[in-house]
Amino acid sequence: MPSVFADALLDSPIPVIMEVKRKDGHGTELIGDRTIPDIVNEYVAAGAPCISVVTGKWFGGDDQMFVDVAKLTDVPLLKKDFITRERQVADAKEMGASAVLLTAQLLPKNALPKMIEISLRNGLTPFVEVTDQSELDRVIQPEDCIIAINNKNIREQERDSGDIDTSRDLLGPAIEAGTPCPVSASAITDPRVGAELIDAGFKGLLVGTGLLLADSIQGWIDEFERHHEALGSPTPASAGDQ
Repeated sequence: MPSVFADALLDSPIPVIMEVKRKDGHGTELIGDRTIPDIVNEYVAAGAPCISVVTGKWFGGDDQMFVDVAKLTDVPLLKKDFITRERQVADAKEMGASAVLLTAQLLPKNALPKMIEISLRNGLTPFVEVTDQSELDRVIQPEDCIIAINNKNIREQERDSGDIDTSRDLLGPAIEAGTPCPVSASAITDPRVGAELIDAGFKGLLVGTGLLLADSIQGWIDEFERHHEALGSPTPASAGDQ
């Protein structure tokens, strides 16, 4: 099915899902003296094709923050929470989400396929986070899903330092599974590493802490673009023009 969220990411010269998140897994404040509108405005100015909003309580989020972000921008939004029930999907749609997070590691074996079907039935893109091959194997209709390789351990509330090799190891299997939009998520703090992941074949990155703790959000994106250009990979937009 068509995906506003995936299409925006695939068509963007800056394939970075920029994340609004109040705290990291350790409880470190990420917003500082800025406001949510400040962050959203900086993301939009930096060319964000999509924005992720972390509403999970572990990270200091709530539904009102999502509603506030939705009022500030028209870019497609991902509601990032521990979504396990049909009511949560319906609520996300009502709030203005274009995509919802489904964490394979936290969903029982038979629940993930059911939640993918529910999301699609509600017109939302399933943003399915996986950390290994067994979780990837449970993703149904991968052609209609964004498959995100999570470089951190959600069972540890993402308090680990992360391992980018998780993305490198699962990129090929994710592509073979049929997703049109493999994404590398979490633990991407270095713009150079982000550029290398795109060069390797990822269609998008999800970056929150790396952007929010950077000296400048625009500076992080500018450095990413410089490394991306140096590696010689065409951007998604320019590739489509060839």
